[in-house]
Amino acid sequence: MDPYSAEGELINIHSAFHQGQYQEVVNFDTSALSSENAIPARVLKLRAQIALGQARNVFDEVKGESEPELQAVAAYAQLSLGKTDDAVSAIEKLTAENSDNATVQVLGGIVLQAAGKSDEALNLLGMHQGSLDAVALIVQIHLQLNRSDLALKEVSAARRWAQDSLLVNLAESWVGLRVGGDKYQQAFYVFEELAQAPSTSTVFSLVSQAVSELHLGRTEEATAALEQAVQKDPEYSEAIANMIVLSVITGKDPEEYVATLKKVKPNHAFLSDLEEKSVLFDKAATKYHPKITA
Repeated sequence: MDPYSAEGELINIHSAFHQGQYQEVVNFDTSALSSENAIPARVLKLRAQIALGQARNVFDEVKGESEPELQAVAAYAQLSLGKTDDAVSAIEKLTAENSDNATVQVLGGIVLQAAGKSDEALNLLGMHQGSLDAVALIVQIHLQLNRSDLALKEVSAARRWAQDSLLVNLAESWVGLRVGGDKYQQAFYVFEELAQAPSTSTVFSLVSQAVSELHLGRTEEATAALEQAVQKDPEYSEAIANMIVLSVITGKDPEEYVATLKKVKPNHAFLSDLEEKSVLFDKAATKYHPKITA
């Protein structure tokens, strides 16, 4: 039986992880799980710790472990600590002998994509045997590469065998936000359901709802969702980044949020993109000089 299926032992901890309920995952009681699911459950707990900013503790805990799953976690922790080259080196060595391991595939895919090795990441993830985690990551990579067509194809294929899985619904919603049109509303329904239910509401789901609201032109609703997210976690970088976007859209000064994002996560992709575009604008501006006539 698939441990992540509706009847599987790991369905609850797996769903909590992908809903962004990281502290709940860390606190999850796994004492009653079967021995075969002990490692997958531990991996989810360790990944949740990394998401909570505890990458150093995780790395110290798993370094030197012999299980390929935990070696993959160690590499992922190194990535989170900014040691990208070390993480890539560890994953490349690990995949040489364990490319058929589902955890190695997923965490290896994350590390390789973060290092700009998209082809290698997709090749590794493409070896999966019915892993929705791999499918979700493949969809994200295709979207990052602006290949919405391939992302949609991946989701459609997974829908045939995974049906109403949470991860398939999320992946389909990510694609919907890129495709647009009536897909915006469909994505909104998925994220709103997660964001507004007390048992599943997280900064992740609230920001996702807010992004959907922005695409639908509902700035007041987006503001409310983002304010809830910031209240839950004032240092959640994605909420702050979207506050910048919302401020610009509504004609407000975004500098306070820009300063906060620089403090919280100075290497955030939004800031890098903003800096790149500022440099290009200044370069283009030098081509134009005011003409003074008598």
